[in-house]
Amino acid sequence: MSEQGQTEVESPDRRAFRVEVRSFLDAHAEPLAEVDPWAVSDFPDDAEAEAYFSRGRAWQATLADHGWAGITWPAEYGGRGGDAWMGRVFAEEAARFGSHSGFVSATIAMLGPTLLAWGSEAQKQRFIPPLLRADEAWCQLFSEPGAGSDLAGLATRAVLDGDSFVVDGQKVWSSCAQFCDWGFLLARTDLDAPKHQGISFFLMDMSTPGVEVRPLVQANGSTHFNEVFLTGARIPVEQLVGDLHGGWGAARMVLANEAAFIGRGGGSTAHRLVELARMFRRQDDPVVRQGLADAFIREQIIRLLGRRIRAALRQDGPSVVDPALTKVFAAESKARNGQLATAISGAAGVVGPDPVGRWVQAELINRFTISIGGGTTEVQKNNLAERWLGLPREPWSDKDLPWRDVPRS
Repeated sequence: MSEQGQTEVESPDRRAFRVEVRSFLDAHAEPLAEVDPWAVSDFPDDAEAEAYFSRGRAWQATLADHGWAGITWPAEYGGRGGDAWMGRVFAEEAARFGSHSGFVSATIAMLGPTLLAWGSEAQKQRFIPPLLRADEAWCQLFSEPGAGSDLAGLATRAVLDGDSFVVDGQKVWSSCAQFCDWGFLLARTDLDAPKHQGISFFLMDMSTPGVEVRPLVQANGSTHFNEVFLTGARIPVEQLVGDLHGGWGAARMVLANEAAFIGRGGGSTAHRLVELARMFRRQDDPVVRQGLADAFIREQIIRLLGRRIRAALRQDGPSVVDPALTKVFAAESKARNGQLATAISGAAGVVGPDPVGRWVQAELINRFTISIGGGTTEVQKNNLAERWLGLPREPWSDKDLPWRDVPRS
């Protein structure tokens, strides 16, 4: 069965594989009917947030233990070594169930391909299997107070001292860092090189002395994001990924994978909006109906674009769709959905303390999150203009300047 519900003729091996997937999911996954459709993942209560995080880790471990984690990843690192179509079939079948890996699936998607491409053999053997099983949960340590959209301007320093690097600096907007065991970190290792050329990519144990995580309280009371302060934290030299001063290439791969992951979308918001319209008896309003149709169409476009990107990545071929495009599209869709949810429910829905009211509130408050997280929409549009439309770059006066000479606030 295709994602659009149309019957497709499958080869015998694909039919047999689909039966195997269904058998596993029937035995181990939570039925979709038992999942609250109005549940939100931004919990004001820290204990609830940690429990939700832990459930995601547990499901990822279940996938790994039964050979369903990293379906297209090399078997020698804990994957299945399968073909791209296997991953698509599994995703189609898993969409009928409520179990998912939550946050850890995002950092697996970001870090795993980067380690496969840039890591040493020892790093792949050491870090990829526990990453795939979520025995070790990872957070991203990229953005800084003065380096968000201009990430290459980061100021966190890593200085070689014997057999380790001493790291000092501050990171911000690190999702779930308070729950994670490891972080992938960008730090400046050469102050005299232009800003893109003096950055290195590290793997850091979050329990290292000198690492302090401070949660940031959001408007809804949740602490999904964190600041991370690094004071004399030591990272062994064997946890440098790629070449010294050559971390920007690995960083770009992480960012591309992050944009693709965000841009692929999550569960169906359109179906929830339809149910919301029924609950508030707005299903016959022509303006609301047009909004619902727009939401459904956009959701299908995002899903199809995401499938094309992931297929190209799995086959090591050139992507026919830039991940930045899907992220820009998903950001606009997220904002429209939040506005539509509010328009359907009105003031009563926004202030309601019930699960539906909490969901509407979350859609309203979080409607611009995708526009900011993982690279702002403005930066993504610049990337698309330069990479795909061939437009001239914006003025870049500090391109060849040593980082230490670049003006900073």
